[in-house]
Amino acid sequence: MTDWHRALRDTARRFAEAEVAPIAGELDESERFPAELYERLAATGLFGIGVPEALGGVGADTLAYALVMEELSHGYASVADQVGLVELLGTLLSAHGTASQQERYLRPLLRAERRCAYALTEAEAGSDLAGLRSTARRTADGWVLDGAKLWIHNAPVADFAAVLARTDPEAGHRGMSILLVDLDQPGVTRDRKERKMGQRASPVGGLRFDGVALPADALLGQEGRGFHMVMSVLDKGRIGIAALAVGILRAALEDSIDYARQRRQFGKPIADFQAVQWMIADMAKDTHAARLMVHNAAGLLDRGQRATLQASMAKCFASDAAVARTADAVQIHGGSGYIRGVRVERLYRDAKITQIYEGTNQIQRMIMARALLA
Repeated sequence: MTDWHRALRDTARRFAEAEVAPIAGELDESERFPAELYERLAATGLFGIGVPEALGGVGADTLAYALVMEELSHGYASVADQVGLVELLGTLLSAHGTASQQERYLRPLLRAERRCAYALTEAEAGSDLAGLRSTARRTADGWVLDGAKLWIHNAPVADFAAVLARTDPEAGHRGMSILLVDLDQPGVTRDRKERKMGQRASPVGGLRFDGVALPADALLGQEGRGFHMVMSVLDKGRIGIAALAVGILRAALEDSIDYARQRRQFGKPIADFQAVQWMIADMAKDTHAARLMVHNAAGLLDRGQRATLQASMAKCFASDAAVARTADAVQIHGGSGYIRGVRVERLYRDAKITQIYEGTNQIQRMIMARALLA
């Protein structure tokens, strides 16, 4: 890391400690979208880490993005999730958007004036986007969009969505395109907000599109290149989720060390017992290893090298470790770790989704095996 990286990391850490951590418990309990944090994240310069400065972003690299994601997740993973969502949409808009689209969507997004959703997943198209059924057909004036999406981050609160749909049903992956859709227009319906196990302040819900009329310039990038565009940001997305998992791991480790030093049984702190010491040692080992894997994958991307294998390794290892080690953290806390309001209980729930989104860990293992055996 350079001094600049450390300065950005420290900015994110101060923000997480002062603004995020004190209200994380309340946000988890109420499942409230933290609009006030969303605005302050933008004002602090933590949106659009990889978006060029000329377009309103920070103009930094993938390592900087990973550092911010870890620090914010240490405060509360739901907040890091919002930064990750803005980063992926910002990357797509900066790389493929027209000047008009960047003015209408990207710049307001980075100023927290508009909120985004990334609408890929459908009932039969999660890990396998070949099952995509949403369609967008050309008209004399533009497009007509039909379809339904589910489990979409920010669907209950977003102002616009980047929607993946089939524009040529016969062309397979080459027949998919991304369209930018304002969610307040006729034909758009928001389904119910889901009640999640963890990361509850990052809302998830469904979107329905029934004959939604879109202008010709709603198309992002080239027609038929939507699948390629989605794939182009996957490595960065997986590095971001891996870094988020590292933040959860670090919080679990810190809380476990503090509790083990304070909690006394059989006349001495439980930190004196080997069974507890070994769990804490494994937490520290996995946190360190996961962080190194994240930074390695980020470094490859920043040097312009292919990082698909390393990004999948980092995402898979970090998220598996987050689930296993937050379970250990609950165990170290004993009965109190099972009580709502104790941070490790929330960390345990927040960790689970990291094994699922941005490609399940079963998919990550398929990617790794194919790369190794090709």
